[in-house]
Amino acid sequence: MANAGVKGRPIAPLVLSSQERAYLERQVRRHRVARSLSERCRAILRCADGLPSKSVAAELGIHEHTVGKWRRRFLKDRCDGLLDEARPGRPRTIDDDQVAEVIERTLRTTPPDATHWSIRSMAADTGFSHTTIRRMWTAFGLQQPHRSQTFKLSSDPLFVDKVRDIVGLYLSPPNRAVVLSVDEKSQIQALDREQPVLPMMPGVPERRTHSYVRHGTTTLFAALDVASGFVIGKCYKRHRALEFLKFLKEIDAQIPEGLAVHIVMDNYATHKTPKIKAWLARRPHYHVHFTPTSASWINQIERWFAELTRKQIRRGVHTSVRQLEADIRTFIELHNNNPKPFKWTKSADQILASVKRFCHKAQQTLCGEL
Repeated sequence: MANAGVKGRPIAPLVLSSQERAYLERQVRRHRVARSLSERCRAILRCADGLPSKSVAAELGIHEHTVGKWRRRFLKDRCDGLLDEARPGRPRTIDDDQVAEVIERTLRTTPPDATHWSIRSMAADTGFSHTTIRRMWTAFGLQQPHRSQTFKLSSDPLFVDKVRDIVGLYLSPPNRAVVLSVDEKSQIQALDREQPVLPMMPGVPERRTHSYVRHGTTTLFAALDVASGFVIGKCYKRHRALEFLKFLKEIDAQIPEGLAVHIVMDNYATHKTPKIKAWLARRPHYHVHFTPTSASWINQIERWFAELTRKQIRRGVHTSVRQLEADIRTFIELHNNNPKPFKWTKSADQILASVKRFCHKAQQTLCGEL
């Protein structure tokens, strides 16, 4: 009869250093780590807490032998033992120089009949399969050479000063003052479709004809209260200095007395005419802050205009300018029922540092091409 006091093989104690514990806990917290690795790290942490393999397996919902396997591998190779071993497979048939040549050709050349490479055209030119080209491009982040983006850097000599001034207003507005982001959205078209719009159905998106009928245009002047998100807006037939002066009077009528008014607006000619300057000069509590040239992104009203376009104008159907203006007024009223300000998060130093990095990267790219 076997000795009842005999137990299984002694288990070596599992003791973690502070660096190992920090590494394992970090892998458990990460969202993008493989689930298998996260599970192994969690098992080792529980074993290090003194739990037997059977208890750890029951807690994590895995087999006891699995816990024992990773415990042994950790005791042998520490954290490296938790990684998957390289599996044997077919040897590579494409060396690094060939991969580098494909990537270099993608970045530095164009096909004779197009402005950019496609997977099929690159495969035909190099003799590799299109799946091989896809894998190469994916590995180097070049999946979509057909895509391009636009940019424009401001050439305003006072760019730095204007950025610091306007961002300072957004992040730390003066006491007893209101900061208004002002601009006009001109030439808003009242568009009607030549045929009725077919409504959305299950499995079928809304459908409309690509052709349309124009019924005139309107111009929206708007002022966004940066602190509250409240919008003052009014539509006019034209966007001359005369209409802008009328809108300034509209703003003046709605601003409580005793407050300084800081207006952020762009360098459009109608904002700087003698009549506008004279009107502002008679009101010393008005302070104008012009945005840098080619930097409309710093004017917060542009963000609100984007909301208006996306929610009301782009897919709207209007048979007259009057109907278009009525819908715009309704949109403003609904917005002002529960206004929410846009949260400006970047400081002036962060913006200027980002512009500096972009300029440096663009200069390196141009020097590399030359």
